[in-house]
Amino acid sequence: MRGEAGLLADLSALSIPFAAHEHEAVFTVAESDAVNAAIPGAHTKNLFLKDKRGAYWLVTVPSDARVDLKRLPGAIGCKHVSFGKAADMDRLLGITPGSVTPLAAINAAPGSITVVLDAALAAADPVNVHPLRNTATLALAGGAILDLLRHWGHDPVVAPIPVQDNP
Repeated sequence: MRGEAGLLADLSALSIPFAAHEHEAVFTVAESDAVNAAIPGAHTKNLFLKDKRGAYWLVTVPSDARVDLKRLPGAIGCKHVSFGKAADMDRLLGITPGSVTPLAAINAAPGSITVVLDAALAAADPVNVHPLRNTATLALAGGAILDLLRHWGHDPVVAPIPVQDNP
């Protein structure tokens, strides 16, 4: 697993601009609200999922999105999904819950997981994501995240992620 050092090396090698922000550990979107207030740009949350066929998915959406899990499979091209287990997250991505990020794909073998980036995030700049730990945030363009995923041998999916209607 290449980890954060490999990530920083790839950002440098590919000349991808980013801003790094160190902060206290955050484990949930609610906990990150105070941290996010001081960091400009789009903030994210991530869903680690497994479909009925046993395929794994990492879906990154805006932090305030209430994803419609019933409509999500149709939007990303799979059948019914459920949340993946922490042990599988560690095995595939080398991270633990609270540190989930599309950048963890650096540790994943190509084809072992499909990374999905919400269409609005793919077009945003900057997008704030963890650098494989929940005590820091990297701000970089959505397009740069896609470039990194492709550089690591992944074929990312960009899709408008369905959200629940507000009550």
